[in-house]
Amino acid sequence: MEEIKKVLESFIPIAKSTAKMFGPNCEVVIHDLTNPTASVMFTVNNHVTGRAIGQSFDHLVKTVLQSEDFKEDYLAGYTFVTEDNRTIRSSTSLIRDSKQKMIGAFCLNFDVEALNQMQQFMNSFLPTHVEVQEHETKSDVDMENVEGIVDQLIQQIIQNSVHPVMKRHEKIELIRFMDEKGIFLMKGSVEKVASLLGISKVTVYSYLDEIKNKSS
Repeated sequence: MEEIKKVLESFIPIAKSTAKMFGPNCEVVIHDLTNPTASVMFTVNNHVTGRAIGQSFDHLVKTVLQSEDFKEDYLAGYTFVTEDNRTIRSSTSLIRDSKQKMIGAFCLNFDVEALNQMQQFMNSFLPTHVEVQEHETKSDVDMENVEGIVDQLIQQIIQNSVHPVMKRHEKIELIRFMDEKGIFLMKGSVEKVASLLGISKVTVYSYLDEIKNKSS
């Protein structure tokens, strides 16, 4: 764990210099993915999205890993909207250790609301055209990489949470967290979680149904 901490901390100067370079609208977040439930270990300019140390990841599985453009351990230029309706343009790069095990993520979040307003102003004076972007299909190698990343996340989440006398409500809470983070969007994830928790696949689905019914 000490080696992992040193590797991740080595990215802090890069985070600081990037934020300094691009100004207060640029937030940089470093995640420790060996601790998925509290992965945020460093932030700068965190007023952009309000990310705080000790929080978990948000978009890693549901947006980054699910994207056709996620290749070579990074996704650049995806967007999401904050609760106060600001558009954030983001990039996420995975961090691996010397054995190529995924240990973290380096994320840039840029508030582009001012740029959007400027673009709208320019569009009112200049003709616009539609730019069509072609997306390549993920290769088998890319898919294997994504599946391996999610497997590591599942293992870390469960490893950090499971104990010998784990109660039913604790298992449900663990599954709720994984569902919230998009883990079960990945093929084979239910079977993997069931195996590591020592319960049946049917039980995992029943817990997911219970979680869904409570939320609705």
